[in-house]
Amino acid sequence: MRSTRREFLEDSLLATAAALLAAVPKKASAQERQSSSPNEKLGVAVIGVRGRGGSHIAAFASRKDTQVLYLCDPDTAVLEARARGAEKLQGTRPQLVRDMRRVFDDPRVDIVTIATPNHWHALAAIWAMQAGKDVYVEKPVSHNVSEGRRIVQVAQKYGRICQTGTQCRSNPGMRQAMELIHQGKIGRVRLARGLCYKRRPSIGPRGRYPVPKTVDYDLWTGPAPLKPLTRPRFHYDWHWQWDYGNGDLGNQGIHQMDLCRWALQVNDIGQAVFSFGGRLGYQDAGETANTQVTVHDWGSKRIIFEVRGLPTPPYRGAKVGIVVYGSEGYFVSPSYSGGVFFDAQGRPVQTLRDGSDRYHYANFLQAVRSRNPQLLTAPILEGHLSSALCHLGNISYRLGEPTLVAQADEVLRNDEQVYETFRRFAAHLKANGLAADKTTIFLGRKLKVDSQQETIPGDEQAVAMLTREYRRPFVVPAADAI
Repeated sequence: MRSTRREFLEDSLLATAAALLAAVPKKASAQERQSSSPNEKLGVAVIGVRGRGGSHIAAFASRKDTQVLYLCDPDTAVLEARARGAEKLQGTRPQLVRDMRRVFDDPRVDIVTIATPNHWHALAAIWAMQAGKDVYVEKPVSHNVSEGRRIVQVAQKYGRICQTGTQCRSNPGMRQAMELIHQGKIGRVRLARGLCYKRRPSIGPRGRYPVPKTVDYDLWTGPAPLKPLTRPRFHYDWHWQWDYGNGDLGNQGIHQMDLCRWALQVNDIGQAVFSFGGRLGYQDAGETANTQVTVHDWGSKRIIFEVRGLPTPPYRGAKVGIVVYGSEGYFVSPSYSGGVFFDAQGRPVQTLRDGSDRYHYANFLQAVRSRNPQLLTAPILEGHLSSALCHLGNISYRLGEPTLVAQADEVLRNDEQVYETFRRFAAHLKANGLAADKTTIFLGRKLKVDSQQETIPGDEQAVAMLTREYRRPFVVPAADAI
């Protein structure tokens, strides 16, 4: 019986590859031609090989027209297993490195894919493009608002292809659904609701914990402050600490935020934002909200986003998805690949489902080979805008005032849509044993946004949170330094 960690990771990688290949509809395989000529193979480096990085490896090692040349991760514990899996898929063994800067110096590398923790996404993408590489960067593309705009600027300056890892935008079922929404299938659309109802238990008590011996902690920390490790589990749980992650709003929620924005056809970061919530139900090493509502306004259009990390039933059949409300019906997507249209009486009238991650990788490679960024279904600008909405929601939340849920009820009554959401929010807390007169949340600061300058006029505290202090030499360049 196989029992070693290495073999488990290797088997996981192969299983991921098999799943990716099996999930592709046959018609997609017939449409996409992959050259088997060695002269046309694109060299790939994967930065960050845990989690989503495993999917990157499987995708590019499984193709005839790409070759994974490098795997890069500051934790050597997983590199060897990933390399063995990649070698089985493509027949050649990738080179293993800890420091991504070694990758950028190799002219054989055409493409860099980035699946690091969030705080590394922007700088890794910028360094790669400055070195002449095309980039596929996971969501959120940035750790703060300013970083996303810097990636957009670098891609434009250096003429690089830069795809965001919001794979829903390439799935045929979702693309058809959005086209129908834009054509008026459910009438005039002014409101979209994002849902991230995803159970997140406690990550354990805050304390001082040893960094795994296999990790180069200086490289892992990169642009963030070099601080002692305060969470029990090193990997993944960084999502819930502000120095590295953005909570579930910027983790899972970025996918659904992107879909909401796409449905509404809003192409900037909005006019105003307001958020409320808390880290409720337990005390642990986490800092980000596990229960949160964020409201984004564009005048006549609005996104309301709900994060619930405690046990909760679905809303209109979806737990991780979106609901788009029209004057003549609504659309519910509980997945990445499509959803169901309902008429005004709530009767289902059409279902669309078709998609897999392979579509998104193929779209990226098509744009790379053609040198045409207009072909991208999720260009870096779209990734920046949707990521920025998540960051703005978190800024409002972090600047909020502690308020009892019962008191917040009085404050929020004057906005019908927000109050309806708040009532369900409060009922959800009550169902999890959190009484309104004893539970404190943060009632966020209402922020007015200048979408053209991507700033928050007249609020120095909020403006400071649009960027961060960087630890040298891991510095995301300012606009005038690009």
